[in-house]
Amino acid sequence: MVCLLGASSAQAATDPSPARVLALAASVNEVLTNIRNWIMGILAGLATVFLTVGGLRYVMAAGDPGEVEKAKSAFKSAGWGYGMAALAPLVVEILKGIVGE
Repeated sequence: MVCLLGASSAQAATDPSPARVLALAASVNEVLTNIRNWIMGILAGLATVFLTVGGLRYVMAAGDPGEVEKAKSAFKSAGWGYGMAALAPLVVEILKGIVGE
């Protein structure tokens, strides 16, 4: 059995510019919108985790008052998280007013 391997010569493409920018925001408005989207996503994700933990604690409490209180606390935390996620656009509008965009 004969195995022939061919090697090709690769040439690196040369770019005259020393650095490339991969992502660049067009305006301050776009930056603030991106910040709002990230904040809302993170807060909604964390609130969903708290809601899930609270639900699991409530189901697994089996009547234990201490565990039921912990579950209620997790539900309250989830509510705060969803509330803050809902208010994130308002915070960004306030920042836009401060920046002057």
